[in-house]
Amino acid sequence: MALVPLFVVSPSAIIAVVGHLRGPKPVQAPDPVAIGELEVDVVIPAYNESATIALCLASLMRQTIKPNSITVIDDGSSHDTGAIAQAFGAANNIAIRVIQRRRSIGKTPGLKIESRNLEGDVEFILDADTVLMSEDYIEKVVAQLFRVPGIASSCGIVYPLRERDRQALGQLDSFQRLLEQRPDVDAVPRRPLLHRLLKGIGSFYRDALYQFIQLFYYAGLQNLYGSIMNPVGCAVAYRREYLRELFDRYEPSMGDNLTSSEDIFFGSAFVANGYHNTQVADVVARSDEPEFHQIPGQLVKWSSAWLQTGYYLPELLTSPFKFYRRIQHRRRNAEAAQRRRIVDGYRQPFGLRFTSTLGRPSGWLIFFAIAEKISFFLVLGVLIFLGAWFALGITIIAEVTLYTIFLATFARGHRLEYFVKGILITPIRYAFLFVDTVTFARFCVDVATAKRGWRK
Repeated sequence: MALVPLFVVSPSAIIAVVGHLRGPKPVQAPDPVAIGELEVDVVIPAYNESATIALCLASLMRQTIKPNSITVIDDGSSHDTGAIAQAFGAANNIAIRVIQRRRSIGKTPGLKIESRNLEGDVEFILDADTVLMSEDYIEKVVAQLFRVPGIASSCGIVYPLRERDRQALGQLDSFQRLLEQRPDVDAVPRRPLLHRLLKGIGSFYRDALYQFIQLFYYAGLQNLYGSIMNPVGCAVAYRREYLRELFDRYEPSMGDNLTSSEDIFFGSAFVANGYHNTQVADVVARSDEPEFHQIPGQLVKWSSAWLQTGYYLPELLTSPFKFYRRIQHRRRNAEAAQRRRIVDGYRQPFGLRFTSTLGRPSGWLIFFAIAEKISFFLVLGVLIFLGAWFALGITIIAEVTLYTIFLATFARGHRLEYFVKGILITPIRYAFLFVDTVTFARFCVDVATAKRGWRK
């Protein structure tokens, strides 16, 4: 029973609860006049996304802030993703620049190239399998992005894409105009029954997971630190100059190998340099989720990215061990800290030098995230090995109870729905603990063999 608190009341969950209990600090409101003058360049990375690219572009067309430019990067697709994007632009009389690659080079290199080629204030990265359900999505995230200096990325809430969302977007005038030229494009693609079932299970699981992470965990972190660790990477606004500076800083040593999930590295690197990543809770995007059997492969990439980020940013990972030094520094520089708080309640000094010396408060999150991925599975393994079935049962029951309570509490208006979902996805959550174990073992092999080709 002494092991129950380690698994049930995790440090990350406690931090999120503290954030919710304390609430957000006062911050400076966005200037609507200044926001209206910003130029937004949309970059859409795509690989075999012919089933969603038209819906993605249709959702973009109805945004309250019109993009300065739209670029679709077809990264060596075997599908006609790029051709559909070109047809959509022609049908709606809008300029869409389509970059057609003969072979795939990955998502990260394309984003780097565009961060240097574009001239707008904002680089809005929208995955081709994602649609913007809120018509003011870009407007709201850009407003937060330029609320004060030091905010590097901003995103909304993301949920799985449903068939009824596809049907609704398929009725938009822009999509209907495309159908006049490309009647073969379906808003709701026809799939065999087995594939529909696997996609439905995957979306069911992901819906509950995203609700827990974003509405409970990320919201609590943002209240406490003014930042989440990384933006939700499928629909994110970046300050282009900050993103370009990030590539310039890390390219000499890492090339394009910025871990197996670029948004995790981007967000953590921004935090390490004193910037923030914000999430706007009142705008929604929806992403086409993989079929259930494909989810473990995606989880390996995400979990690996956290381990790889900790490897590349040790000054952030070791922040908990610099806690006392940071308290002393804050006492010695109370006047400067107060001036930063007047502008923004969460403002911190810029620079990796500060992080190397004093760490960052939100650096605790990476430390705990990695520690929990290793320890949780070990706790269950030890209990099974010792045959401590009563303790194992109590641990699982307590953990599921708390998880479900947190999930339902923050699902305002849908509490019963997510209470049921929290219980039903329990076997899947526990089965996927094995994925983290495999991921950690593979990471150790990569480090031991000097393999550093980590790229998305």
